[in-house]
Amino acid sequence: MAYRSTERVKARLSASRQRIIAAALEIMAAHGYAGCSVAAVAERAGLATGSVYRHFPTKADLFAEVFRTASQREVDAVARAAALETGVAERVSAVVETFSGRALQSPRLAYALLAEPVDPAVDAERLVFRRAYAELIAGYVAEGVASGELPPQDSDLSATALVGALAEAMVGPLAAGVAGRDTIPGLIAFIHRALGVSP
Repeated sequence: MAYRSTERVKARLSASRQRIIAAALEIMAAHGYAGCSVAAVAERAGLATGSVYRHFPTKADLFAEVFRTASQREVDAVARAAALETGVAERVSAVVETFSGRALQSPRLAYALLAEPVDPAVDAERLVFRRAYAELIAGYVAEGVASGELPPQDSDLSATALVGALAEAMVGPLAAGVAGRDTIPGLIAFIHRALGVSP
């Protein structure tokens, strides 16, 4: 009997934790990191503020988890889109189109994930996911070099530079609230040239 009770408690705690993260994501998507307080998250989740602090001792702890959750969703979406393509040029195009398109669909959240000033613990999560994007692209670049689709190059350096260019190209439109879709074809062309993709 105690086992079932313990399992129910764990399930209830897990559900509360997920409600807190979902509430924080909704608020961050509407108001950014700066506009997101623990009290607002608690209210949105239908919990007492103390309940939020039982799961996440500080705002930085909460938003580090929120950044992990949101960023992993974005990396997974980019990886799924790129996996549908066969050539390096098409995979890189899928990365750019998916990353940029999703950012422009939720500009406030994307700006918070990419560039909004945040606590150091949250900023550390931002770097983890920039590396995840770079590793994904580096794999495609290495494949392209091995197959002869791309000229010889340091795949890790190229990928890191491209992630930086992609993020920087999106920050302006996201911060200004500009649609920015017209920048995607130019960004793809730029990245193809930078990699040495044959037209």
